[in-house]
Amino acid sequence: MPSVASSSESPGSAEAAASASAGWIDKYLAHVRVERRLAARTVELYAFHLQALKENAAEAGLPLDRVQTAHIRRWMAKLHSAGREPRGIALVLSCWRSFYRWLGNEGLIGFNPVQDVHAPKAGRPLPKALGVDDAVRLAELHDEEADPWLEARDRAIVEVLYGCGLRVSELTGLDAQAGNTALGWIDLDAMEANVLGKGGKRRIVPVGAKAAEALQEWLEVRGERAAPALFVSAKGVRMSSQAVWKLLRERSLKAGLAAPVHPHMLRHSFASHVLQSSSDLRAVQELLGHSSIATTQIYTRLDFQHLAKAYDAAHPRAKAKPENDK
Repeated sequence: MPSVASSSESPGSAEAAASASAGWIDKYLAHVRVERRLAARTVELYAFHLQALKENAAEAGLPLDRVQTAHIRRWMAKLHSAGREPRGIALVLSCWRSFYRWLGNEGLIGFNPVQDVHAPKAGRPLPKALGVDDAVRLAELHDEEADPWLEARDRAIVEVLYGCGLRVSELTGLDAQAGNTALGWIDLDAMEANVLGKGGKRRIVPVGAKAAEALQEWLEVRGERAAPALFVSAKGVRMSSQAVWKLLRERSLKAGLAAPVHPHMLRHSFASHVLQSSSDLRAVQELLGHSSIATTQIYTRLDFQHLAKAYDAAHPRAKAKPENDK
């Protein structure tokens, strides 16, 4: 395998190694710019990441062709301890891995030291949920200028999504009445929703008083012209998921919320608010139709955020000391 220099070689050899390393990087950047036709911004990022690689190798007294997997892992750990997010580390490693793959294709190295190195797993992002006040504001919105038929339908949709924690596909799959061909339906007498969830699993979800009231109002104006679907368009056909997304976005803006609302945000809000009130994780799992409790446990993090904010606002030892008291 060709060698540039080792850490025990003369200063002149070290300078030659640094020069060769810089030449390799320049040739590689020309390769990705001309042959792979990467965007100029991507080439700039590659140049930045490869400069960091060269500096790390120089600090370790190594030419680039002597870098080992252990060195890459050490430098990755340094990025992680410096606060770099897993996704950012993954991008750096991808750049380095591609560079060493090119060196191998050019016959300049015998193995790729980055090949089996992977970034730390990113933490699962928290689901976006509305605060209780915002959720109630959205649910209680009455658009006096809207068509009464559409307004009754849209209010019922919001109440069912937030009050029952349904997925949008479960909502649009509901029929107005139970039947052999119905994927799901709502029994207002029993105040229950029978839904078909992921994996063809059925579950029964309680329907709260507000949702039942909104559904009753909607059924009174829905009319016989409609399809079997519970929620239909003005043309009488079953509403699509995209239509529900659109109406929620519009209603959230009318309600004056800071960010547009989507169906799954109301499902997250349902789970978070029930957990805040009951602390019953198993019950929330059943209501959401999660097959694994681990999926539901993410809402405990939202619940902790709620408790932490309450603590910061209320506990005297949580508040910052005033400047004049220092």
